Amino acid sequence: MTGSNLGPDWQRLPDGTAFRRAARVVVFDDDGRVLLARGHDADQPERSWYFTIGGGIEPGETPREAAVRELTEETSLVVDPDRLVGPVLTRAAEFDFLAETVRQDEVFYLAHVRTGVSVSTHGWTAVERGFMDEVAWWHPEDLAQVSVEIFPAELPELLRAWRQGWDGTVLALGLQREDVAITGSLPDTDDGDGQMR
Repeated sequence: MTGSNLGPDWQRLPDGTAFRRAARVVVFDDDGRVLLARGHDADQPERSWYFTIGGGIEPGETPREAAVRELTEETSLVVDPDRLVGPVLTRAAEFDFLAETVRQDEVFYLAHVRTGVSVSTHGWTAVERGFMDEVAWWHPEDLAQVSVEIFPAELPELLRAWRQGWDGTVLALGLQREDVAITGSLPDTDDGDGQMR
């Protein structure tokens, strides 16, 4: 069932919820900083949050291909799909987006780039320009001190571990609503194919 006004990569579940599959990239530079986007709620502009780079998987794309496409569109960074690490994490997220509750099944990868590489937001779509405010480099330790939400909420802890290298474990956070986990926990793993079950 299709027909979402959110964009072509969104569909409607039988209960009417807008749904899409998405790929996200956790980008580190040589100094161990992570590149995050900051956005705001369309209905509550005073509410903002930090999140990883990424977006919907288009028809015919693999999650890995979608991850590098989204990375280029949102930051101008070009990374070869084969150089992505992972998938390192999966989760299903329910959140408010453009005045409705949506669900997004996400798979996360890691990427590494040189410190000082140029980042640009010129490739943002009209939808992205409507709710995204900036992309910026962060030291993982500093994220624990920010007063706005971070998605997923476990990200600061995960960043500190991933900065040292990936141990091969694909974490499955389960279904999360906003920043509150509904099912799943940090130590759970999936079967390694990056798909939510």
